Amino acid sequence: MTVDNANGTGTDVVDILTADHREMTELLAQAEHTPDADQRRDLVETVIAEVMRHSVAEEMYVYPVMEKHLPNGKEEADHDRQEHDEIVQVMKKLEDADATDPQYMALVQELDKQLRHHADDEESDQFPSLRKHLTQDQLIDMGNKVQKAKQLAPTRPHPSAPHSELFHKSVGPGVGMIDRLRDKLTGRQTG
Repeated sequence: MTVDNANGTGTDVVDILTADHREMTELLAQAEHTPDADQRRDLVETVIAEVMRHSVAEEMYVYPVMEKHLPNGKEEADHDRQEHDEIVQVMKKLEDADATDPQYMALVQELDKQLRHHADDEESDQFPSLRKHLTQDQLIDMGNKVQKAKQLAPTRPHPSAPHSELFHKSVGPGVGMIDRLRDKLTGRQTG
């Protein structure tokens, strides 16, 4: 929800993350239905970049809040980090695969399945719990932080990178800058 608060206008973190989920799954559906391998690759690369930005922002700002304020928050955040790791593994395989190979579409479908499962976990349980345990101003503040984090986050999967708030806040912006430079130099689509 977008509202005016003491700090200005902002968007509720739940609305931001839910919109991200919709955008990612819609792009994957387009990729699954396009016959053109180059267009398919571009759509999937856009999804990979968005998933990375989304995941890093969650790990920086959402999961620490879940751990602090939600019942079973630590377990939920740890579960989500594990799912992020599994998603990163599939995205790394996609990044290295040939978009004309039939195996590529199997990987796209696996990514779609994992993203939908992850989004369902968050949207059916965690997001309502965040809304129950946090004020609207806290949700908007977190939304602002998530939006800023997404601007600096890496755009490529880094399977060996830790899924930690400290790593993302200290090393992540540098990795993100290098990723965006590589994206520009190679013409990679990232959104």
